Amino acid sequence: MTNKSVRIVSLIPSATEILATLGLADAIVGRSHECDYPPDIKHLPVCTEPQFNTDIPSSDIHDKVNDLLQSALSIYHIKTDVLEQLQPTHILTQDQCDVCAVSLQEVEKAVANFVPTSPKIISLQPNVLEDVWADIERVAHIFDVDSVKVLENLEARVKISQQRIQGLSLTELPTVACIEWTNPLMTGANWIPELVNLAGGQSLFSVTGEPSVLLEWDALIASNPDVIIFMPCGFNLIRTRQEAELLTQRSEWQKLHASQTGRVYITDGNSYFNRPGPRLVDSLEILAEILHPEIFDYGYKGTGWEPL
Repeated sequence: MTNKSVRIVSLIPSATEILATLGLADAIVGRSHECDYPPDIKHLPVCTEPQFNTDIPSSDIHDKVNDLLQSALSIYHIKTDVLEQLQPTHILTQDQCDVCAVSLQEVEKAVANFVPTSPKIISLQPNVLEDVWADIERVAHIFDVDSVKVLENLEARVKISQQRIQGLSLTELPTVACIEWTNPLMTGANWIPELVNLAGGQSLFSVTGEPSVLLEWDALIASNPDVIIFMPCGFNLIRTRQEAELLTQRSEWQKLHASQTGRVYITDGNSYFNRPGPRLVDSLEILAEILHPEIFDYGYKGTGWEPL
């Protein structure tokens, strides 16, 4: 199938980034409301929208999400009229997290009822870095493009980080708490602990490949991490700073080792850590810069991360 006959709708940002990295950006005809990278896809028709305003406090977002999920309702709405007009041959979505994007079930329902072209649905479900590499390979195979150079480049960058931290002793590997949501407190999971360990840290609380878990405030205080990194799902640096500063107002915050040593950081979780695509390697490099500035300087400071 030539690229000219391929019409792809991507309903999740990580899939859009995978397609672009594989040289398939021109075949994308529609996107989700969250797909914003690479910038030249922003002009494409938007096929999804959230069921509520997301500019509300974290705790309210959490409550609304829970209410919708408990009522067996989707958090996102698919614009079936737009899909119908676009007549896609392929739709990329995910079957990992109903909070991250439209659920696979919703996509299947929309396609069955409204899209006469019977597009092929490709669902991604990565939990660790290896899964992301496998997704890139699978997407490349489906569209008959080469993924070898892309994967070699990504894996080479991961190896560079690993090689540079090899000489560090255990005492030089800081304990790290990654905060994926602030109210309620949740830790970064799935590929996040893996990235922390690859960047020369010791990940606390979460298990590689497992979903995010709620974190008790007392548990954070008791573990007293060397480094705290905020990476709220879907938030940029500005919004992340606002969320993090609310936590720092709590009385025990000043007693934390990370707070006293100035090792609390905010990141652009929306662009990096929460998108299981090629930029997870950028996320690894951001972590490496934060944890070991004496070894790494990739130039992400100010755009990908900042001290709080």
